[in-house]
Amino acid sequence: MKLSQCKNYDDLPLFLNAKTVAQVLGVSISTAYEVMHEPGFPVLRVGSRMVVPKEKFIRWAEEQSGGAK
Repeated sequence: MKLSQCKNYDDLPLFLNAKTVAQVLGVSISTAYEVMHEPGFPVLRVGSRMVVPKEKFIRWAEEQSGGAK
């Protein structure tokens, strides 16, 4: 398992791409793409790109962890 490279939410950019999602979650980029294709994941499609708004990603992460911060 990879370790997250981010220490807190303030380190995140306004929009996360698959590489950033992988780094934050501590997973491979292919796993990040799998997560980004799951129903309920807050992905925003801009043309062929997939990005994740920072605030929605934080909310999703907190929901997945039972509300823990």
